[in-house]
Amino acid sequence: MATPNYAFEKRQRDLAKKQKKEEKRKRKTTPSDDQAQAIEDTFDQTVDPQSDDDDNKTST
Repeated sequence: MATPNYAFEKRQRDLAKKQKKEEKRKRKTTPSDDQAQAIEDTFDQTVDPQSDDDDNKTST
């Protein structure tokens, strides 16, 4: 029976950790398309202050 190669297994785990950290770092630094779209939608939904003034004039 072959003996386990612990050094190889450890190296594979370390590489997987490093890759996962790198992907997480990239996600944090660059916003995804979904996040960019959500930000645009938020700005589109802001209320125009001039339109509020017009509504107040008609009701008085």
